[in-house]
This record gives sequence, structure tokens and C-alpha cells, in this order.
Amino acid sequence: MRGFLLALACFSFFATSAQLVTIQKVELAGEKIIVHYDLEDSNPNNEYKLDLYSSVDNFQAPLTKVKGDIGPGVKPGTGRKVEWSIREELGGYKGKISLEIRGKVYIPFVKLQNFDSERSYKRGKSYSINWKPGSTNPINLELYKGGQRIDGAMGIPNNGGHTLYFPSHSKKGNDYRLKITDTKNSDDVLYTSEFQIKPKVPLLVKVLPVLALGYLATTLGGGGGDPGTDPVDDTIPGVPALPPNN
Repeated sequence: MRGFLLALACFSFFATSAQLVTIQKVELAGEKIIVHYDLEDSNPNNEYKLDLYSSVDNFQAPLTKVKGDIGPGVKPGTGRKVEWSIREELGGYKGKISLEIRGKVYIPFVKLQNFDSERSYKRGKSYSINWKPGSTNPINLELYKGGQRIDGAMGIPNNGGHTLYFPSHSKKGNDYRLKITDTKNSDDVLYTSEFQIKPKVPLLVKVLPVLALGYLATTLGGGGGDPGTDPVDDTIPGVPALPPNN
């Protein structure tokens, strides 16, 4: 993709001088932009919430087609990397682009413990979701496909667990995300990485029994010829022969 020019990326942090970010390089890899950086902190146990912004919308909303060391829970270290799928995010955009990463020390209001975005989930089934609470405020737990809200549980207790149901009418796809929001602080929002939802029973498994039944009906009704023309033996058995005279 060569329809744009990449300007120097700018990094901003709401942090003290104890934190330092160093940009190592920004590269174009096919239809992806990769930003390499180091995050230094005198306290290695700190976590950060980072978001990537672009100049396309004047840095108003964080980019969503990102993965890597981005989002909540990023720890200090070297060799950190953000990968942005620019084609998925902007389509056939042409023009100049500059990037900015904004972040702050992150104290999670929830911290997911068992949700695996790398696996696929089946529609029409329920799954147990567990997290470590960081506050006592109720939370909203919502399911999104792309930018469309599909379903959600509102105002549930922030007690560390909930049974999440993926509606049976959900369309299959790999662009689903969970959105978790603190009901008393709209700035506290957590998105999971994108994951896949697929049908509960594969279509092939549904079709095969129908084919098998059709074959069975054909077999039972077969045998060749009209069953009404089968020959009938209506002869009367002969009289048994008399025993020979001695």
C-alpha cells in the first residue's frame, strides 16, 4: 500500500520523569504499520494503558485494528511493538499520516483472567468469564461485532465472575470483541482483542444426516420392479404318496 506518507510518530505520556519512552523505529510492512519502542520505568511492576491515534481524525479516537503491546496492561520493557492494520482501519486512504501513542499508568477496574481471544466461541452457548476486580463499581459487559453492539449485560456486580451467553442469532465472524465499562466512570473502558464466533453445529454435520435418511428411504423402497407384480404361488399342495405295500 503506497497511497500515504508516514510522518514521524509522536509519543505522549501522562507520567512523571520516572518513565521514559524511546521510539526505535517505525516501519511499513505490506498493509501494516509497525511501531517499535522501549518503555522504561523505575518501577517494573507498573502497568500502562496505551492507545494509538492517527492524524486522519485529528487524534480524536483510538485506532482499533491494532495488536501487540497496546491497550491496557502493558508493562515496562524493551523491544515493545505495536502492529496496526491500516487497510482494515482506513480502507483505501491516501494522504499523509502521523501517529501518536498516548498512555498513563493503568490501575485496572477489572483484569480478565481466563478469556482467550485466540480461540473460537460457539453461538448459542454460555461461557464463564472471570476477572480480578479493581473496584466495587458495577460494570457493563457487552458484545460487539465490529462497531455494532450485539448484546450485553448491564449493571452486573463487579465480583469477579459472570456467565456470558453468545446469542444464537449472532452471525459468524472473527471481528467480535467484549467491551467492559465501569458504570460510574465512563473513562474506564476495557476492550478485549478480536475473537471468532462460529455456528454451534457445523453446516456439514447438519446436512449429512438428511442425506443419510434420504439414502435409507431409497434403499428400503427399492428392490426393482413394481411390488404389485410379484408372482404369487397359489397352487394346492399334492396329496402325500401312500406307503409301498409289503
